[in-house]
Order: sequence, then C-alpha cells, then structure tokens
Amino acid sequence: MIIGMCGGSGSGKTTIMSNLKSALVDQDVCYISLDDYYIPRSEQAVDENGIRNFDLPTSIDAAQVVADLESLTSGQAITKTRYTFNNPDATPESFVLHPSKVYIVEGMFIYHYEKLDAKFDFRIFVELSDVLKLIRRIKRDRQERNYPLEDVLYRYEHHVMPAYKQYIERHRDRCDLILNNKQASDKAVDMLAAYVKQLLRT
Repeated sequence: MIIGMCGGSGSGKTTIMSNLKSALVDQDVCYISLDDYYIPRSEQAVDENGIRNFDLPTSIDAAQVVADLESLTSGQAITKTRYTFNNPDATPESFVLHPSKVYIVEGMFIYHYEKLDAKFDFRIFVELSDVLKLIRRIKRDRQERNYPLEDVLYRYEHHVMPAYKQYIERHRDRCDLILNNKQASDKAVDMLAAYVKQLLRT
C-alpha cells in the first residue's frame, strides 16, 4: 500500500508525517520525503533575478524517487543522505529506508510526476490558508534553515506561490482525503494512524 501526502510549502506535511511516525512506532511503515531528493544546488534553475528556484518540479530527482520506491517494494533497502537545505550549520546524516508493508510518500510535487503518481493507492492533500503557510514558512526557514527574512519573502512571492498555483493546487480535488491543517490536528493524525494500522492488520 502506497500513500501520498501532498500540500503547499508550509502547509504542515512534515509535521503530520512526524506525528504519524510517533503514532505508528514499531509498525511496518516506511516514510519517504521528497525533501531528500533535491538535485545539487548548482543544477537548480535560476530566475530572472539570478535567484535559484527550489520550488519547481525540476528541483527534485523524481526518477530517483520512483527507482527507490521500486527497489523498496521489491525487497531492497535504500541508504540515503538527509538534505540540509544549504544550511552550513547542519550536518548531513545518512539513514536507511527499509522494505515495508505500507509506504507514506510526502512532498509538494508527488502528484505532478506521472510515474510516481501512478503508484499511489491513496492520496492525501494537506490544505492551509496562504497567510498561515507564509507565517510557517518564515518561522521554519529562519530557524531551521538559516535563511534571511528578505530571502524567504522573495522566494515565497516569486517561487512558492506561483508553483503552488501551477503544479500543486490543481490536484486537490482528485485526492481521497483533504486535511484542513489550520490547527495542529491530532484527530487527523489519529484517524490516519488508525487507517494504516487497519491496513497492516488486513
């Protein structure tokens, strides 16, 4: 069973994924984040002002995501390195993805890539207002990724929102479940955890 979880930048996908891990501890579940599949900074697209744009589908090595998922579902473990978002204070760490009965794949563009989208048995869309997404993005990028405020605001206006409108929002209505993540939704996490546990039992 392969579950997808999509949503705009700052919508709370990573937090939901983290809470699911806590709720499903010791369960046979593999978690995959598109954040760990960014292509090298030197290969990222540059906008008209010379700023690298990490909010395009081409910023992700989608072919590798598909290849790794196919390796996992065929019984092979995968070793990867955590992406540090160009934060010089962060130390890259290696981790291992293990073959599992249930896979949860999280990322902004997971439904955009046709070969990846075709693999999902269940699709989730995490929804949040533009204002709250911006507030969360500012907090995250300044605290966790060491990005200057001006840089965060520029990227949100010129990269994040255009990408959301063009590549992400249009998949909302074809998803099986839409989560309004205005507040930390413990009920939503509990519901998803119960669903996954039921899958594992059956």
